[in-house]
Amino acid sequence: MKLEEIKEKLAGSEYDFLRNDKHLGKNIILLGLGGSHAYGTETETSDLDIRGCALSSREEILCGENFEQVMDIPTDTTVFSFTKLIQLLTDCNPNTIEILGLRPDHYLYLSDIGRELLDNRKMFLSRKAVNSFSGYATAQFRRLDNKSARLADQSIQEQHILSSIKMASESFREMYFQYPEDAVKLYIDKAVNDSLDTEIFMDISLKHYPLRDYKDMWNRMSDIVRDYAKVGKRNQNAISHNKLGKHMMHLIRLYIMCIDILEKGEIITYREAEHDLLMSIRNGAFLDGNRQPTDEFFELVEDYKKRLGYAKDNTDLPELPDYEAIREFTIYANGRAVKEDI
Repeated sequence: MKLEEIKEKLAGSEYDFLRNDKHLGKNIILLGLGGSHAYGTETETSDLDIRGCALSSREEILCGENFEQVMDIPTDTTVFSFTKLIQLLTDCNPNTIEILGLRPDHYLYLSDIGRELLDNRKMFLSRKAVNSFSGYATAQFRRLDNKSARLADQSIQEQHILSSIKMASESFREMYFQYPEDAVKLYIDKAVNDSLDTEIFMDISLKHYPLRDYKDMWNRMSDIVRDYAKVGKRNQNAISHNKLGKHMMHLIRLYIMCIDILEKGEIITYREAEHDLLMSIRNGAFLDGNRQPTDEFFELVEDYKKRLGYAKDNTDLPELPDYEAIREFTIYANGRAVKEDI
């Protein structure tokens, strides 16, 4: 769908909620393309996704009220509240940080405050991107592994599970009570379970550790193991509807975007340089005759993991985002909203 057609579509009655919803209308500061159109990986059948941001009203700010987002499912539109979006951007959330890196002509509306948000986007960039993007990539990998029937080699499957758990556990030190680096060790060895060839084992040495924190960590690891075990009807549907290629493409795209953030300090949502690679993945170039991911694809994933690890170790980004600058911009934007100077 061409940009002129998209803009014409937004002016139609289907999108009247953008103008009539009490949270939106004149409070909108940014509207842009989302999904495959934003990445440059759309096909003729791709849905149109719209993403945006709106300031809270004067009354909501003064009364301490807030809305999180306005979602319109029929048009696949999500407009975040300014407060919610700032929180997500501060965490370098992949699904929202991409809003700040669209191609210029992919912004369908920008107010003055919206433009200033884009101009100050680097205040959100930090090494937190590693855990944020790795977490999403891990979830995408689990989704991919579940949706493929690639379970012939149980030992390989076990290694995928361990890798996913290790990536998820990178954020444990920030989320939970501190523990020594060698206090929790995970590794693969010959299985004691008769139905497995190999399995993951744990060596744990914790003293005076909060039970609730440990329970939460255990639940997160358990969820990963459980997700990998879900091979059922939904997964076969994914194979029959050719969705595997799309999941594979998004996994690689997440790694590429994070590497750009770490190496260049830039958010690049439209993947022009990698377009051919991403589309070849989406169109099944890395699927075998049984519509399963090939070994070459998993080698590609490992290559990008290594590149991400190198970028993580050599990035110039600060450990944390610029909280002071984010706070000042929040005060500035909300101050203009209270004055109704949007």
